[in-house]
Amino acid sequence: MEFDTLAKRLATLREEGLQAIDAAGTVDALEAVSVAYLGRKGELKTLLGGIGQLSAPDRPRVGAIGNEVREDLEAAMHARRERMGERELEARLVAESVDGTLPGRPLSRGSLHPVIETNREIARIFGQFGFVVYEGPEVETEVRNFQALNIPPDHPARDLWDTLYTDVPGYLLRTHTSPGQIQVMELTRPPIRALLPGRCFRYEAVDASHGFEFFQVEGLMVDQGTTMADLRGLLDAFAHAMFGARRATRFRPGYYPFTEPSVAFDVQCVVCDGAGCSACGRTGWMTILGAGMVHPVVLRNGGLDPERFQGFAFGMGSERITMLRHGIHDIRFFLENDLRFLEQF
Repeated sequence: MEFDTLAKRLATLREEGLQAIDAAGTVDALEAVSVAYLGRKGELKTLLGGIGQLSAPDRPRVGAIGNEVREDLEAAMHARRERMGERELEARLVAESVDGTLPGRPLSRGSLHPVIETNREIARIFGQFGFVVYEGPEVETEVRNFQALNIPPDHPARDLWDTLYTDVPGYLLRTHTSPGQIQVMELTRPPIRALLPGRCFRYEAVDASHGFEFFQVEGLMVDQGTTMADLRGLLDAFAHAMFGARRATRFRPGYYPFTEPSVAFDVQCVVCDGAGCSACGRTGWMTILGAGMVHPVVLRNGGLDPERFQGFAFGMGSERITMLRHGIHDIRFFLENDLRFLEQF
């Protein structure tokens, strides 16, 4: 093959390649042109394979022409890809355009779980009396959950708590929020006014009034000269704020290992207003919490001198208070995640 013939064929290949690039309408079509003209088995590679038939002086001249053809085709390919990218971007912008003057889509509004809302209301009420909210761990030591609260291993009161133990010896899921009393007394010094809401766990059969997972709110006040009269006045104020200013209340003797004396705090039935109904067992009263003066052993275990400081504690079930506030008859509703129930609050 002569030099002039090969040079003309390269020039023709260049023109044909540029036309094919310009005619390619899609990225896939453009890639096909690239393979056909510039690929390993493309026309340019095949045509340049005839250099070996030229004389020695003509070979570098044809090689230079071949490089120019390659560079022109590659530059045209690059420009064509950029134009295609710009068109695709413009098409996407048009398709995905947003009219900023249109009103936004309304967002569905959530609400607090009724138990969480009740805990916040309890904290708000006691916060008016200077109580500060603390949080304790849900996994407690057996010592803090029982022994430090005057419940040694052989104490019959342990039968009152169906405990869930962990695989780690000495640790359990807390059965009540009362261990928080010890934690607060260890971390702070009197005067103490602490409120401890939290989740508790017991190995119990689940029914309309019992659950293996539930919330409690523990209250603790320790100071010099604290009396049962202070406890009664505080709980009266809480009951009136939560259930109405005219709601009657009463103390009844109770028993808790970590308080002495211990009391049950009752309010006039919120269903029948004291007339007697099935909700209150025909008594006209409902127990909403247990309370009492902190046992001297518990004060001492918390690092306080019982000869100098006195205190009282109280504990209530958040679900119980919520059920009374809203007339809910089954505790299982709180953990079923039924939106038909939850959206009412």
